[in-house]
Amino acid sequence: MKYPQLLHSGINNKIVALSETEVAKLFTRETRTEIGSQAEKMKFANNVNGLVSKFVRLDFDESLQAEMLVMEYIDAIDYTTYEVAQCELWWEVFEGQMKQLHEAGFVHRCVTYENILLTTDGLRLIDVSISALRSQVGDKLFEKYIETELSEMMEFREYFLNR
Repeated sequence: MKYPQLLHSGINNKIVALSETEVAKLFTRETRTEIGSQAEKMKFANNVNGLVSKFVRLDFDESLQAEMLVMEYIDAIDYTTYEVAQCELWWEVFEGQMKQLHEAGFVHRCVTYENILLTTDGLRLIDVSISALRSQVGDKLFEKYIETELSEMMEFREYFLNR
């Protein structure tokens, strides 16, 4: 099927632009992830700070026969044109926001260059599909996920600052 305004085609989902301010992650019969869980994790993170893309609503598109997780459209900018000192400041804010999310009980679980976008407001996270909440997975798994995420963050830091 052709998707109008296709922005990204992942393994399980497509992301389409709905307007200049909203995008939708499409969930079709073939989708292997659950829309409600992603919405709840996104709303949880949004209540902690502004790092994760903002949840807007759940919806259904008749023409595409797809459930939609509607979120804010994040307009990414190219960070390679900025001085390293500016990128270091953005990184420090990002690191602090990640710490807040971890302390609140949210772990993203996929901190890679594909899921971190630079905006005029700094670094932002997208795609909470494999994220986890401490309340859902328990302390032992949550701490393991944090450990892995901290390693991913250091890899991304090197990539981001040494482009």
